[in-house]
Amino acid sequence: MLFTKSDALLDDLYEIAKNVHQTAIYFNEYKITSLETVKTFATEMKEYETKGDKLIHEIIVQINKTFITAIEREDVLDLAVKLDDVLDGLEFCASRLYMYDIMEPDQTMVQFGQLIEEATKQILLAIELLQKQKLSAMKEYIIRINDLESEGDELVRSSIRQLFKNSSDPIHIMQLKEVYEVLEDVMDHCEDVADAMESVIMGNS
Repeated sequence: MLFTKSDALLDDLYEIAKNVHQTAIYFNEYKITSLETVKTFATEMKEYETKGDKLIHEIIVQINKTFITAIEREDVLDLAVKLDDVLDGLEFCASRLYMYDIMEPDQTMVQFGQLIEEATKQILLAIELLQKQKLSAMKEYIIRINDLESEGDELVRSSIRQLFKNSSDPIHIMQLKEVYEVLEDVMDHCEDVADAMESVIMGNS
């Protein structure tokens, strides 16, 4: 299907991706130093997630009233939902940090924060190219997202191994293991977005 000069659905999709990336930046850069700051962190992350829900609602409304679209409406919705999964995962992680009173993020969490911010940046750049109808150019960013997800897989494996090796507190192990796995799930969701973008490229080639 031919692209229109300006496609409202792709504009909405870009806004969703931008919110996800801004959330990842906040997640990565916010400094947790006390119970008060971790509570603030969880509250702010919930606000980002609420904004994401509103954007999803808006794009669904737009999908339902749009007949001619740049890409299939089902593909737009699939991308939007997968982007929202990234956002939900970040908010869920923040809630777990607050629930478990984790006030000193360790090196594994810091590394995951960096990976997630970079992955969402690549997603945003790819969606921007989608807006500009430059589908083939998106592949570079999709490959990078896949590479970052592989780094996340390796990070969670090595971190959990070290956690069991170096810690004797079963509750501490359980809490950190869950946080690590939630963060790795966020990276998986980023890869899901990349896979959905790859499907869009193939379907419009």
